[in-house]
Amino acid sequence: MAPHDLRRPFKRPAISDQQRRRELSLQRQAQNRRDAQQHARCLASTLIYLHSPHPESTSEPQVEVEVEVETEPEPEASASEIDIRQASKLKGSQARKWFARQLMLPEWMIDVPDQLAQDWYVFARPAGKRCFVVSTNGTTVSRLRNGSRLHHFPSALPNGARNRDASGSAQSYSILDCIFHESDQTYYVVDMVCWRGYSLYECTAEFRFFWLNSKLSETGACDPPSQYHRYRFSLVPVYSCDQPGLSAAYTGEAPYVKDGLLFYNKHAHYQTGNTPLALVWKDENCSQYVIDTDSKGQIPSQQLVVLELQDNGSLTTSDDPPVVFGCLDGGFMQKSGLCSGNLLRFAIGNGGLSFADGKLEKADLHYLGKSNRARAFADSYSKVMFQYMARHSPIRYDDLIGSISSSIDQENKPSNVQMDG
Repeated sequence: MAPHDLRRPFKRPAISDQQRRRELSLQRQAQNRRDAQQHARCLASTLIYLHSPHPESTSEPQVEVEVEVETEPEPEASASEIDIRQASKLKGSQARKWFARQLMLPEWMIDVPDQLAQDWYVFARPAGKRCFVVSTNGTTVSRLRNGSRLHHFPSALPNGARNRDASGSAQSYSILDCIFHESDQTYYVVDMVCWRGYSLYECTAEFRFFWLNSKLSETGACDPPSQYHRYRFSLVPVYSCDQPGLSAAYTGEAPYVKDGLLFYNKHAHYQTGNTPLALVWKDENCSQYVIDTDSKGQIPSQQLVVLELQDNGSLTTSDDPPVVFGCLDGGFMQKSGLCSGNLLRFAIGNGGLSFADGKLEKADLHYLGKSNRARAFADSYSKVMFQYMARHSPIRYDDLIGSISSSIDQENKPSNVQMDG
């Protein structure tokens, strides 16, 4: 690619409204305030409450607490308290769905954000298991997206072990958003949700990353494992998404196996569930798994997608609001024993996906059967689109560099406004 090509803005036919939703998300977080401190406190209590008193095993047990349906919430309880209190009584797929919504889940990058160099961070995502880590009351627990326990252990985090931090409040708690990297038994911290009881939900990513870098190393959590600190924690190098920063994240050495790049908007709060203010991107140079593989680890000849069946037969993604990909005939549903809420597997046929005015118009879907029971959600629209683009017209590293160069050129372009002398 010629040097001048890198300075062209990256453009392709619109297949989503991801940029518009980014702008709306930033507006919404500035307008809608909520009791994030209470939410963090209840979440920490719930995650610890679900800890089984039995000795740790190598398996990942499901939440096995009986469901008790409350007919009416207590008058003085907030919405977040009600949700979390009920969640502690969930099991199976209900528990998986609820806990998966407590993490901030990045969308897949299907268009390059405006102002990438000015408004975004980038870092290499560690391969591994995404989880919450909670330290409180002299113990530390890590839980996967479905609420299952990963580890229960002493740590150097605040109130994370019984012999540490005796001067702190017994009720103090911290919540970290981590990826557990199996090969070196290390928790790589990608975000900080709460620290010593102080909620960071409504703080910008810029502040959360500063706080994380300044506070975590003070605890000794980044030190090698010891008797009272079973697993090592490590910070992930975060860069401003200019050309040197993107290059460092993409080509630089990392102490872990990379699984793509993560992009965070500097102004984004910690928003639970899917958000367009955090994005994941992959190619063959920074991830082993760019295109999804089947159960045998092979790339199938056709793209596979998982969609949720609705009452009216429509097939939707996990987004809010969901995107409709197609519809099943009522007779076929009855004959196949399908019902609302089922997660179904489809292959995208040779007809592919068709778009009009930036929206999905038609999808050539071929029914394969029900999804794995362990699955909690349908695919998101951005994941389906990223996988489709990866097979046909992927966003490449040069496209990211070109967008950065273009935005910098626009920023440095002289103004045409003349001032009278």
